[in-house]
Amino acid sequence: MSEELTWMPAWQMREMIGKKELSCTEVTEHFLGRIEEHNPTLHAFEEVDWNGARAQAKSADAKVLAGEELGLLQGLPTSVKSHIRVEGLGVTGATGSTVSKWDDLCVERLRAAGAIIVGTNTMMGAGGGARMDPDRPGVFLPFNWQAEALSPWDTTRVPGWSSSGGAAAAVARLLPVTIGSDGGGSTRLPAAYSGVVGLHTSRGLIPHIDYEKPKMLLTASFGPLARDARDAALFTQAMAGPDGRDYVTLQTPTPDILSTIDDGVAGMKMAWSEEWGHAFRYATEKSPQLVDIARAAAFSLRSLGATVETTDEVWEDRAEHGTVRWTVEPAVYEAMVGTLTQPAQQVDPDLYQAQAESRGRNWEKFRRLFQDVDVVMSVTAQRTADTTDDWDANWSTRGPSFPGGSFAPVYCSHTMIFNWMGFPAVSVPCGFVDGLPVGLQIASWHGREDLVMRVARAFQQAFPRNERPPVS
Repeated sequence: MSEELTWMPAWQMREMIGKKELSCTEVTEHFLGRIEEHNPTLHAFEEVDWNGARAQAKSADAKVLAGEELGLLQGLPTSVKSHIRVEGLGVTGATGSTVSKWDDLCVERLRAAGAIIVGTNTMMGAGGGARMDPDRPGVFLPFNWQAEALSPWDTTRVPGWSSSGGAAAAVARLLPVTIGSDGGGSTRLPAAYSGVVGLHTSRGLIPHIDYEKPKMLLTASFGPLARDARDAALFTQAMAGPDGRDYVTLQTPTPDILSTIDDGVAGMKMAWSEEWGHAFRYATEKSPQLVDIARAAAFSLRSLGATVETTDEVWEDRAEHGTVRWTVEPAVYEAMVGTLTQPAQQVDPDLYQAQAESRGRNWEKFRRLFQDVDVVMSVTAQRTADTTDDWDANWSTRGPSFPGGSFAPVYCSHTMIFNWMGFPAVSVPCGFVDGLPVGLQIASWHGREDLVMRVARAFQQAFPRNERPPVS
């Protein structure tokens, strides 16, 4: 049962727990053992709450035995990125790590659904201690590879930025599902680099609150990382929905993601974009191989009854308007790329006008597209995972050599556009180049997680990929 439990989908564990064929304690102990065995190599966890996890599992079992109504995630162990607040655990931010006095709203909902909060995952660029060079704008000091997460496929490489620990833990199955965040691709890109499903959710779908530093997530989201698309949908469903404490929360209920997850794609209309009209300026020599694999995956959905056609629409590059540059003042960068902090930051009005007008033009192009198709697809990342040495160099000394003068738009070339729009997008494993994973990105209109997850689920069922990394 041990090996079977390691790779069993979380939704199946939940069914067995409900039937009393599997206990919450058994599941939790199994994955705590996985963490103990593999985390010293992968550095996937910032903090593990060993005693707390066991206490939560015991309480979850008591509810099962008492015949109480069980939560959607009853007894399923999970973890969250280290900047997401978990009461009693450290929270990592720009000024270091402090102990949180409350749960973020997504954690609150995970608990309410019966999940076991095991701990927090390392967050590349903060969890490992990497910091900006004070003398060189846009340049990072070397990363601390004794603390940063490493790829289970090749521990000389990175699992992606910045939901790195969560992606490594999910693909190596140290936990069935982890929760990341995505401000430019930071759930989807580690998912693509690591070979798991990673979902960037619609603006406001999963609410957020921070009592110490109030802010609204304008381009960032929370979302799951998992090997199984149905598992990702299950955890999204548990965290989703309006909450009046969040100023940008959804105002109306969203479609039930799980009710249509197994409906297949027959009759659906889909578009494929090679590079959104601008992303190939950031390509490498190997990029065509990754794009070819993702394109073949997208068009394979025709065999399942979907209509898939290429769109030649040209979208504008957000990086052209300074919204992905590391050369602006940190406070202005924060205001432009993902949060609005009180009191409001000062932003160059000309820069903001250019960005707003560009967003309006691009939003209108997507509005027209989604009148004709259900989803649009692309490669998630046109690069495979870098070695740690290359990663250090790309974010530091090589930065000025990249288009735009930074590695940020290079890394986020195919993903940032959906943070800009606030639309949902999911990355699904679709192949390998040189033994490293490739991801297919599936996106749709705001609030249509039901469509992107339905396509992701159909793809995984029709074309399953069960490769397991060496460190697992």
